[in-house]
Amino acid sequence: MDSLAPLLSLVILMVASMVIGMMANKASEKGGFLKGYFLGNRGLGSWSMALTATVMSGGTFMGFPALVYQYGWVLALWIASYMIVPLCTFAILGKRMGRLSRQTGAITLPELLRERFDSPSVGMVASLLMILVLAFGLISQFKAGAIILQKVLPTLPGVDPTSEILGQSPQFLYGLAIFTVVVLSYTLYGGFLAAVWTDLFQSVLMAIGILILFPLAMQQSGGLAAATRAGVDAVGPGFAYAPGAGREFLPPGLALSFFAMWSIAGMGQPASLVRLMAFRDTPTLRHATFLLAVYNTLIYLPLVLIFICARAILPGLERPDEVMPSLALKVASPWMAGLILAAPFGAVMATVSGFLVQISSGLVQDIYHRFLNRSATEKQLRVLSYTGMIVIAIAASAAAMKSPKFLQALIVFTGGAAACTYLVPAVMAAFWPRATAKGALSAMLAGAGTILALYIPGWISGVDPGIGEKSNFFPFYLFGIAPFVWGLLASAIAGVAVSLTDRPPDETRVNVLFS
Repeated sequence: MDSLAPLLSLVILMVASMVIGMMANKASEKGGFLKGYFLGNRGLGSWSMALTATVMSGGTFMGFPALVYQYGWVLALWIASYMIVPLCTFAILGKRMGRLSRQTGAITLPELLRERFDSPSVGMVASLLMILVLAFGLISQFKAGAIILQKVLPTLPGVDPTSEILGQSPQFLYGLAIFTVVVLSYTLYGGFLAAVWTDLFQSVLMAIGILILFPLAMQQSGGLAAATRAGVDAVGPGFAYAPGAGREFLPPGLALSFFAMWSIAGMGQPASLVRLMAFRDTPTLRHATFLLAVYNTLIYLPLVLIFICARAILPGLERPDEVMPSLALKVASPWMAGLILAAPFGAVMATVSGFLVQISSGLVQDIYHRFLNRSATEKQLRVLSYTGMIVIAIAASAAAMKSPKFLQALIVFTGGAAACTYLVPAVMAAFWPRATAKGALSAMLAGAGTILALYIPGWISGVDPGIGEKSNFFPFYLFGIAPFVWGLLASAIAGVAVSLTDRPPDETRVNVLFS
C-alpha cells in the first residue's frame, strides 16, 4: 500500500481539480459563455488574484530546481528579482489594464489591443503570436507533468520499463497520456474559472509541500555546507560561487539579463496581463500585490536551499529535471511524498489549464468570431473552443516527447518571447495617448522577430555557450546578453519611432480612453 501512496495522493488532487472544474462551470455561466468562460465575469478577489498570478509552473518546481541541482548557488541570483514581479506587474500595469478592459469591453489581451488602437490588424497579429508563443510553453508543462507521474505510476504489466518507445520510456508515455486527459478534462469543463480556482487551491498545496520538504532536505543532507561541498566535488568550484569564478554557466552578462527577465519581462506575460483584466476593483489589486510579494518570497528562497541540499542526497542523478520528484520520494514517507509531489503537479496543471484557455480564446474570440463568423451562436463558439483545446493539447503532448534536456530552456524562451511581443504594446496602450496602431504592430513584430532571429542559429548548431551544455534549444547571445533583452529594446525602439512618424490617432477616441 505504501508504494501506491504517492500515486493515491496525486489521484486525490486530480479528482479535486475535476470537482473544482465542475463548480467553476456553474459559476462562469452567469455572465454568458464568452465573458464567463474566458474572463470569469471580471470577479477575481484578492486571494484569487494573488495566488493565481504566481505564474508557478513546471519551471518553478521542475526546471528551476534542475538548474539549482546542476549549477548551484548562482541560481539564487537568477531568481532573485522574481520576488518583485508582482510589484512591477500589479503596481505599474494593473489599474490601467483593468480600466481599459472595462472601457473597451475586451475579453482577451489581443481584443484589448485591437480595441485600444482601433485596428483589426493589431488584434489578428497579437492573437497569432500568442498562439505560437504559448504553444512552446505548453510543451514544457506537459513534459513536467509526465515526469512526475512516471515516478509514481506502477510498471505496466508485460512492459520492460528500461525499453524505449519513440525515444521515451513506457512510463513517461503512460504518465503523459494520463496527465493530458486529466488537465484537458477539467479545463474544458470549467474554462477560465477552472484555471483560476484550481490555481488558488494548488498554490496552497505548493506552500505546504515546500514547508514540508525544506526541513527534510536540510536534515538528510547534513546542512548547506555539506551539500555545497558535495556539489563542488561533483561539478567543480563553480557550484559554490557567483558568476566570474571560471565557470561556463551564467556569466555576468547573462546574470544581469535574467535579473531583467524576471523583474521587467515578467510584466509582459499574457497570463499575468489577462489576470489584470479580471480583478474586481482597485482595493482588490492593492491587497493582491502585497499577498503575492510575500508568497513568492516564501516559495523561491526555500527552493534554492532545498535543491542545494539535493546534491548531497542524490549525488549522481542523470536527469536533473527529475530532481524534484526523486527528492520527495527519497526523503519523505510515501504518504508525505505524495503530498509534496502535489505541489509541482498542481503547479503544472494550473499552468496548462491557463495556457489552454488563452490559446482557445485567441482562436475562438479573436480570430473565428471576430474575422470569420460574426454571427456565430454561443453553441458554435462553445464547440469550437472545446475542439481547439483538444487539438492543441494533443499536439503539445506529442511535442513533449522531443523536448530539450532542460525544461527551463523552453520556459525561458516562452517567457522571453511573450515579453518581447506584448510588454511594449501593453505599456503603450495603457499610458501613451500618442501611440498608434502601426506603432503597436511594429513593436510586436520587432520584438518577436528579434528573439526568433537570435534563437534560430542556436537551433541549427547544438551547444549552448551560456550554460555549457549540449542542447537543441538555445539562442545566440549577442555581446553576452540574452535575446529577450535585445527583443525588448527592438520592440521599444520600433514602437516609439513608428508611432512618432505616423499620423496621430483619432483625438476623440483617445480622449474617451484617457479622460
